[in-house]
Amino acid sequence: MYKTLSGREPAAGIMESAKNIVASMKTKPHLAIVLVGSEPASEVYVRKKMEKAQSIGVKTTLKKLPEGTTEKEMLELVHELNDDGSIDGFIVQSPLPKHIDYTSVVEAIDPRKDVDGWTSTNMGRMFLGLTDTFMPATPMGIMKMLDFYKIPLTGKNAVVIGRGNVVGKPLAFMLLQRNATVTICHSKTIDLAAHTKKAEIIIAAAGSPGILKANMVKEGAWIVDVGTSRVGNKIVGDVDFEKVIKKAHCSPVPGGVGPMTVAMLISNVIEAKMRYRPDSSY
Repeated sequence: MYKTLSGREPAAGIMESAKNIVASMKTKPHLAIVLVGSEPASEVYVRKKMEKAQSIGVKTTLKKLPEGTTEKEMLELVHELNDDGSIDGFIVQSPLPKHIDYTSVVEAIDPRKDVDGWTSTNMGRMFLGLTDTFMPATPMGIMKMLDFYKIPLTGKNAVVIGRGNVVGKPLAFMLLQRNATVTICHSKTIDLAAHTKKAEIIIAAAGSPGILKANMVKEGAWIVDVGTSRVGNKIVGDVDFEKVIKKAHCSPVPGGVGPMTVAMLISNVIEAKMRYRPDSSY
């Protein structure tokens, strides 16, 4: 009765369109990824991003650094990538080792190459509603998912669980721009269920396994699960999916937001190439 909101189908459509655009280019877009250390989950995420990019003709470069890399060395690499005319966009895979301040590293990225959309310049331009910016990949991917499943937003009550800079805050703003009535809940919210029970749309981005139960959602609500936590040998989301799907439409983990995030990252790289290094400049 209720839909499983897979991200694979809409992501495949985005990637097919991107493939056609890349095929028409004389010089292919070039994505660089900086990875520090050997954290297994990060290595998997980076490999998937690179494989997906390569599958549609986007060139990729991995800059892998040892765990002991200093913040000074990180910043030097960021400046090198900023100045490298062959690279259209790059990301620094999180998390970084604790001795490196992630915000300082991100802020050193040239906003024109910030395809994660995390610099204060791109975030600020997004909040001003300006179009010549790079949107954060995960929130933008969620919005594309909502559109793919034709989920109405205007006038709807939307609850975002989580207030992080990567997903919660930018996503709340994107929903607001689309005329939803938005409530942001977080770890200090009193009686989370009182808010979620009223919502037609719920985005769970708390990073807390199973925090959203079936008795906390309205019948027929639309729910996107952004959470990814490891419990034993399984990757699980913020939603008690098996029970919630009997009452509301819901995205799974894995297979929901993940493919959309990768698709939007690659779209941003292509946009960076078209915007700042078009073929006509050669």
